[in-house]
Amino acid sequence: MSAGTYTPNPGAAPVGRMIGAQAALETRMLLRNGEQLLLTVVIPALLLVLFSGVDIIDTGAGKSVDFLTPGVLALAVMSTAFTGQAIATGFDRRYGVLKRLGASPLPRWALMTAKTLSVLVTEVLQVVLLTVIAFALGWSPHGNPFAVLLLLVLGTAAFSGLGLLMAGTLKAEATLAAANLVFLLLLVGGGVIVPMDKFPDGVRTALGLLPISALSDGLRDVLQHGASMPWGDLGILAVWTVLGLGAAAKFFRWE
Repeated sequence: MSAGTYTPNPGAAPVGRMIGAQAALETRMLLRNGEQLLLTVVIPALLLVLFSGVDIIDTGAGKSVDFLTPGVLALAVMSTAFTGQAIATGFDRRYGVLKRLGASPLPRWALMTAKTLSVLVTEVLQVVLLTVIAFALGWSPHGNPFAVLLLLVLGTAAFSGLGLLMAGTLKAEATLAAANLVFLLLLVGGGVIVPMDKFPDGVRTALGLLPISALSDGLRDVLQHGASMPWGDLGILAVWTVLGLGAAAKFFRWE
């Protein structure tokens, strides 16, 4: 036995391991939060089942589930990447969690990476659940899977940037109110449940520039109409991604 066998050797774990551990913690906390679970999983699933089974809104030719599923998938992305992340991060900031983590060996960029990975894991679970429900309701998807993946990734990036911007600039209570209000407004006016052609021309043009509209319309073009690559919607999401993440990086306050 050497003299240094029991010598302490303190030091930070590798960054990859720290990110993985923090991402796992963030995911467990999100899935244990009943309010966030309701917002991210239960509400989208209920909307899909309700509006697919009850003829409340005219969704045009074809089965209602074919129109609704892409919109509900977009809603699931927004609920997790924007609403859920904004609220959770806002209260982490209020209670000093971000300040304490920022002083730990975990770099700040690694903390944000862990939060993003947690969002992606949750979204995978959402997409799997909603896809199973949609197939049970008779969904018949079409189109290019790569285009769907690209839309979901860009949508996640765009909403994550906006959610972090809100959480890093507003007080926690204001973030809670604003994030839920935006969720409700975009649920109605973002082409998720109500077709965009139900709105007046001027309003429809403005709403079409929103990230939720671009995501839901892009997914609908691919999954319902078989489009190969909805470049216009991808472009809108890319612009929101750059603006959201750029503003969040510049204005986010850790305290």
